Amino acid sequence: MPVARAEPAPAKVNLTLRVLGRRADGYHEIDSLVAFAGVGDALTFTPGGASALVVTGPTAGEAGAVADNLVLKAARALAAEVGNLRLGRFALSKRLPVAAGLGGGSADAAAALRLLARANRIALDDPRLLRAARATGADVPVCLDPRPRRMRGIGDILSAPLDLPRLSAVLVNPGVAVATRDVFAALRLARGGAAPPPSAASLVDEITTGRNDLEAPAIELEPAIAAVLAALRTFAGCRLARMSGSGATCFGLFDSASAATAAARSLRVGHPEWWVRATVLGGRN
Repeated sequence: MPVARAEPAPAKVNLTLRVLGRRADGYHEIDSLVAFAGVGDALTFTPGGASALVVTGPTAGEAGAVADNLVLKAARALAAEVGNLRLGRFALSKRLPVAAGLGGGSADAAAALRLLARANRIALDDPRLLRAARATGADVPVCLDPRPRRMRGIGDILSAPLDLPRLSAVLVNPGVAVATRDVFAALRLARGGAAPPPSAASLVDEITTGRNDLEAPAIELEPAIAAVLAALRTFAGCRLARMSGSGATCFGLFDSASAATAAARSLRVGHPEWWVRATVLGGRN
């Protein structure tokens, strides 16, 4: 009987996000420092038969139609690259909020590719795996090997893994979904427009002095994001609070794990409608 394999799909957090310009084809060039959290979705895979997917979990209802799920799209993309690929049944436990700036769907797709790679004895650095990741979605390649990196281009140019210290953090989503396309549109960059490149600095200094260029336009669309940031900044030990990706999830970086845990506990009491998690960013969790 085939043995089910399990794989975490950790949340992606954009610690910084610069939008450098809008290309003539309409895509936006970015420069972003990315880390992965100790919270996320979970995926299991049982080899054998055609591709199939069952989605359960607290946020399964918001995950959309199963047929459109990126897990199945990733499996189809890899099958197009690898002849006689051994497929099977996926079971996704959906725990992250949807359309939340945490790359949940991309992390799920990347976990599916890792599971398929192991089941088919494909190395994780096999170029066919990376091509399948790129064909699935812009954020899937960085999630394929979830370690801190710098993303450039439209998300397709990745640095080697970065030596980022582990950072105590709180992730908060106010329960609103923000469409990435709408946030970039609210940025109102003309085609061919460019912003100045960021200055060089150490990673921690760059995070501290950095920013997310999508934060202001996202707040225009969903003012609840500003309320989350303001709430995070009231807690002792909060070094900075910023939005991740195109929102609406925000993160606070704290001086210690105990300070992050205390802040998360207080936020859950004061805002029971918010999704709140204390976690650690940096490295593979």
